[in-house]
Amino acid sequence: MTRAQREWRPGMPKKRRSTKILFASTVLVLEAFVVFFATLAVFGLRRDEISPVLILTSGFLLSVVLVLTCAVLTKKWGIALGWFLQFVLIAGGFLEPVMFVVGLAFALTWLYGIRQGIRVDRENVERDRLQAEWERANPEEAGS
Repeated sequence: MTRAQREWRPGMPKKRRSTKILFASTVLVLEAFVVFFATLAVFGLRRDEISPVLILTSGFLLSVVLVLTCAVLTKKWGIALGWFLQFVLIAGGFLEPVMFVVGLAFALTWLYGIRQGIRVDRENVERDRLQAEWERANPEEAGS
């Protein structure tokens, strides 16, 4: 059992999940797929210039790191790691020039997701606060 499952008691409200983390995780997983297929493209186009083992190993490793980063996004350094990976993806343009555009598009998507996720999370906290105030003021209606 997880800690949340052990600590749960009947009547406890479910803790709201962070929209920022949801958006960031979605972008990272999509990037992992793009990196996987970009690795195959670079392998097909540049295997005579760059070691195929190096291309495949680094590309697949980056894909795995992108997915695993989803697990640490709740840590303070998790979002910073996400930003670092955005720059790594943009730097992939030195191997395949189209990755400059793809990396920049994902970095902008990452920025948008983080900013909008923070906004939605803030609105949810306010909405929960107002709901709790209303339930305290109207206990007979809140139970039904």
